[in-house]
Amino acid sequence: MEWRGRRGSRNIEDRRGQGGSRGAAAGGIGGVGLIAVLLIGYFLGIDVTPLLNDPGSTSPTPAELTQADKAAGQFVSVTLADTEEVWTTVFEQQLGRRYEPATLVLFKSATQSPCGGASGATGPFYCPADKKAYLDTDFFVTLEKRLGAKGDFAAAYVVAHEIGHHVQNELGILAKANAARQRASEADSNAISVRIELQADCLSGIWAREAARTFGSVDRGDLEEAVNAARRIGDDTLQSSAGQRPMPHTFTHGTSEQRSRWFLIGLQSGKLAQCDTFSTDDL
Repeated sequence: MEWRGRRGSRNIEDRRGQGGSRGAAAGGIGGVGLIAVLLIGYFLGIDVTPLLNDPGSTSPTPAELTQADKAAGQFVSVTLADTEEVWTTVFEQQLGRRYEPATLVLFKSATQSPCGGASGATGPFYCPADKKAYLDTDFFVTLEKRLGAKGDFAAAYVVAHEIGHHVQNELGILAKANAARQRASEADSNAISVRIELQADCLSGIWAREAARTFGSVDRGDLEEAVNAARRIGDDTLQSSAGQRPMPHTFTHGTSEQRSRWFLIGLQSGKLAQCDTFSTDDL
């Protein structure tokens, strides 16, 4: 993915110089609660704590930015700008309406949101209350080294997935789905969550398709990186990697096969109507 020297987004809120505590509580989409000792580590909402060596401490950590931090921030800014252009066009052409972009908050170590606290262990998440996506770019290291999803475009997929949740929010889908989850049993709530996440994967695929066509910065190898990332973060794969037996009733994001397949549906069709995960029995 060619991103250096390209236009970045103005909708970046960089909190990385503010410091924080490794002991901040995990939170975000899915209603993740507080726990006393260990943080529930989430990648896009999936529990990956067993894959992390350092579950957290309560001592403050410095927020000095390294060159890698600065480069990651620039990368995210360019990727966010690409999502803004793509979704502005898609909304106009397919819906006849205006797209209102999200703000992306960069933090280091810990920060707060209306959806709860976030730490480096929580992974990226989208908060519909303030229409902001939250990301500690150190997670890209976890993505590559712990989860085996390598490459710039795998990291771009992470950003695109969270912006996919913003697209759902703009369309009124996220509010209705979360309201239904609140009324449902735990198992049914998890099933609704799977549909939310698979739709965000499909929307990520639409973004990838349009980014390749519009900017000329994406090649076939980049798209393969994104598909690999989707496979690596399936509930079944993560539970198996953590030494657990996959338990489908606890899945909140879908299997590796489902996640990669819905990404490909968006990539191949480019149509919002094809990303309706709520009206199909074939996930």
